[in-house]
Amino acid sequence: MKKLKLFGGAVVISCLALIAGCTGDEEGSGGDSSEESVAVVLKTLSSPYWKYVEAGAEAAGKDLGVDVTVVGPSAESQVIEQVNMLEDQVSQSPGAIVVAPSQPDTIIPVMENASQSLPVLLVDSDADFEGKTTFIGTENYTAGQEAGKLLASMLQEGDKVVLIAGALGNPSTDERIKGAREVLEEAGLEVVAEQAADSDRTKAMSVMENIFEKNSDIKGVFAANDDMALGALRAVEAKGSDTKVIGTDGTQEAVESILNENLAGTIAQSPYQMGYQGVENALKTIEGEDIEERIDAGIDIITKENAQEQLEFLNSISK
Repeated sequence: MKKLKLFGGAVVISCLALIAGCTGDEEGSGGDSSEESVAVVLKTLSSPYWKYVEAGAEAAGKDLGVDVTVVGPSAESQVIEQVNMLEDQVSQSPGAIVVAPSQPDTIIPVMENASQSLPVLLVDSDADFEGKTTFIGTENYTAGQEAGKLLASMLQEGDKVVLIAGALGNPSTDERIKGAREVLEEAGLEVVAEQAADSDRTKAMSVMENIFEKNSDIKGVFAANDDMALGALRAVEAKGSDTKVIGTDGTQEAVESILNENLAGTIAQSPYQMGYQGVENALKTIEGEDIEERIDAGIDIITKENAQEQLEFLNSISK
């Protein structure tokens, strides 16, 4: 979609005086067309995972000639801050908006309102509302199941395990925990605790320390993101335990920890692709193209065997 700008009365007068020359210049240059704009509102910009999403969105903007603005609150738990940021971006009338909703029930009214005037695409976390253009992301329930399978493969029937969830009401982390719990229980493992740590490393360490006080023989931990997994790992290491810790997201620090034989593994999403495909498909909708209603960004199971390859990829996309 092309937009032409009119640069004041002087240009109009000049064109009336020299209409043939002005018309020729306009047709030949194409320099007056403006970039399309896409706003991207993420759950936060304070963690490595969301930095990868941001990097993908910005790379797409550069490759496709799109003016991309990426914003996010100070933490995933700051839901109202995200709502305010979304309202602010909508008020600036971008061509489309890409959102990773932290708490869909809270933010759906704003997204519904926005969808009346522009395409609204969701990444990472889905939400059900009329007017949604598409969802691009990981099937989080499946990611949790794969994490459960990986952890179960390292343990024995009857072993005690712990689940560390994200912020309450966060659909992505909730679905991961649900999938992991199902597989772990089916494998005969005992889930002795499930606690939220708001996707925060320090909180996860504290949560794990408290769990250890009541259950000293924990054999495995699944954390719904890598920051929490690394926090739980600190508590495990401080205790001198051989507890296996599995995370989710596939961040660089988590992959390095796996290579150092600290974290046992992570379920890697494709945050860079989510960001890239979010902007790419936003541009398609602006230009009137049809896109799929659901786009699966896929997952990878990262252990020591393939961690080096994953690290090299992450290094290639890091700013």
